[in-house]
Amino acid sequence: MKPEAHRNPRARATVRPLWGAFASAALALSLVGANAAAADTAGASATATANATPAAPAKKSGAQRVYFATPQEGFEALVAALRKGDDKQIALVLGPRHGRIVDSGDAAADRKAAEGFIAEYDQKHAVEMEGDAKAFIVTGETDWPLPIPMVKSAAGWTFDSPAGEKELLARRIGRNELDTIQTCLAFVDMQGEYAEVDRNGDGLLEYAARLVSSPGKHDGLYWPTKEGETPSPGGPLLAEAAQQHRQGVPTPYHGYYYRILTAQGKHAPDGAMNYFANKKLIGGVALIAYPAKYRNSGVKTFICNMNALVYEKDLGPDTASRAKKIKTYDPDASWTKVN
Repeated sequence: MKPEAHRNPRARATVRPLWGAFASAALALSLVGANAAAADTAGASATATANATPAAPAKKSGAQRVYFATPQEGFEALVAALRKGDDKQIALVLGPRHGRIVDSGDAAADRKAAEGFIAEYDQKHAVEMEGDAKAFIVTGETDWPLPIPMVKSAAGWTFDSPAGEKELLARRIGRNELDTIQTCLAFVDMQGEYAEVDRNGDGLLEYAARLVSSPGKHDGLYWPTKEGETPSPGGPLLAEAAQQHRQGVPTPYHGYYYRILTAQGKHAPDGAMNYFANKKLIGGVALIAYPAKYRNSGVKTFICNMNALVYEKDLGPDTASRAKKIKTYDPDASWTKVN
């Protein structure tokens, strides 16, 4: 028996990262549910935090905030803290209410994005003034503006993190959701490739019930290969996920967790069914993806199966617990078709 046909995923959308420093993601699918769960860049501002001469620090809302003599010193201090990956210094520089900006729920993504921002900063940067009391920094060849401004008060210059939060979250969420749709379609393609070969010698073409294979087996979309060997369907996309799996650490991919579904409900084409038949996954396979942090790394939850149609739904503030209870692919009227 051959599993149902599959379609190739649509071309990947090109989207501007959230804001360089806190938006792009590491190549690591999360391992949950059915799957069980830079070197510093040399630059003139590498020691900016130590060399900056901020005005006397002030206490505000129970949290320490650093003031700088000039906007340039403030932006240099931020870049220096990002180079070191010093979370405490980043918090000190950005001030109170910075948390949702710097923590998307995907630590690996946040760090890789910071490296991207630093690279653009080193390539080119300039401070642009908006009047006498507000300043922005633009980076890279496109002069992309960081949405978090520095503002001037009697104490000196400081970051106005709340002013940039809404824009930063909107960019992060939009990019992560578009990437998740493409990841769902890539999953369809990988499963189709997996099912083209009898992976366990039982004479049946089956889908993979796991994202990463069990040690020594080919029961998942990814398994390690040696030089010259045909790569697994998961290929490099799931290579880092495999490393995380060995460490037992569920890790988001572009701010989302993923879990394989092995059954469908009555609202799916052909009605309710278990994709397993005699313990063989031959009837189909589906996927659910939900945000690691609701309204921070994403809003919508997505589902898809081998018909390559992706559906979305806002599960609300209890997204994590509600998503974990979803065991079947069942796109009823409350779900909206994306593609």
